[in-house]
Amino acid sequence: MTKKAEAKTERTRYSAEFKQQALLRAVKDGVSVAARDLGLQPAQIYAWRGKAQQQGQDAEARRLIESEHARLKREVARLEEENAFPKKGGGVLRETAEVKYATMKAHEDEFAVRLMCRLLKVSPSGYYAWRGRKPSARVQRRAELDIKVKAVFAAERSRAGAPRLSKRLGAGRRQVAESLRRQGLRAKAARQFKATTNSKHTLPVAEDLLQQDFTAGRSDQVWVGDITCIDTGEGRLYLAAVLDLFSRKVVGWSMSERMTATLVCDALRMAQFRRQRPRGVIVHTDRGSQYCSREHRALLDAHGLIASISAKGNCYDNAAMESWNHSLKVEAIHGEHFATREEAKAHVFDYIEVYYNRNRLHSTLGYLSPEEFELSRVP
Repeated sequence: MTKKAEAKTERTRYSAEFKQQALLRAVKDGVSVAARDLGLQPAQIYAWRGKAQQQGQDAEARRLIESEHARLKREVARLEEENAFPKKGGGVLRETAEVKYATMKAHEDEFAVRLMCRLLKVSPSGYYAWRGRKPSARVQRRAELDIKVKAVFAAERSRAGAPRLSKRLGAGRRQVAESLRRQGLRAKAARQFKATTNSKHTLPVAEDLLQQDFTAGRSDQVWVGDITCIDTGEGRLYLAAVLDLFSRKVVGWSMSERMTATLVCDALRMAQFRRQRPRGVIVHTDRGSQYCSREHRALLDAHGLIASISAKGNCYDNAAMESWNHSLKVEAIHGEHFATREEAKAHVFDYIEVYYNRNRLHSTLGYLSPEEFELSRVP
């Protein structure tokens, strides 16, 4: 970790909700791995664990861990089904025999040769004869690229398409797109989601200070916020998030089974703690009653923050936050099945703190992650 990153970690304060999810990851993956993934020092996690044990939270943590283990088992079963060979090999049915053979060789440890031959409509004798020959340089390059693309696609958890994968690999976008198509790999698809906040109220509404200008020249100049919902087997889970427009980093978040003013205030408090209580920040949101509530307005005033509210019924007035919600739903929620709210909380925590803030390449930031972009701008 660089000195800049170490200094940043030392100055950061974390909410109880963040600490709870970090401890769950430490139990599941080990303290060192959790600390690395979350940009923490191991000593921080050990200190949090000691306090949690003193407060008698072990039983609850074990219950949550058991729930997480059950979710992981289901996830493994789902991935095994999704990664079955018909899906992997279906994209090469119209390719030459050499390409089919290369695909079979890449998956020989996973599937029986006769099964692959039958599905790809080639003969076992032809495949074994090909294996005895040295493949052409072109086929070798394709096979090598396919292996790299598959590995990075898996590391991105099926969230990235050809543009981001090509940046990761330093390969041509068209070649990566063709490799994805050959292997039957598709990034998670978009879906339509309904608005959650209620703008039909008589509460005071602040002026729209952004006027659809979603740019910022420095950190903690403009924050945007919104609420979205996630369905689980126990009912809905609501997520309030606060995004820094400069780096597109999620600086605050909170989750609850109820969509209240306290939910958005907790997310704003986390942002304040993590950013060392800056004053004069414009906080732009939609007209939802939670953001216009007395509790939220009082919190803004107490910390010297400036309220900005989008126009009624115009999603473009909070487009940056709508875009983030869309990424969350497409990359982390769509296609998942959460039996409990705790499962959903752990999944969202992983997406925000491990993947999105620290690892997701953002086109607006020149294909850097929000964390990398901020560190690159530290004097």
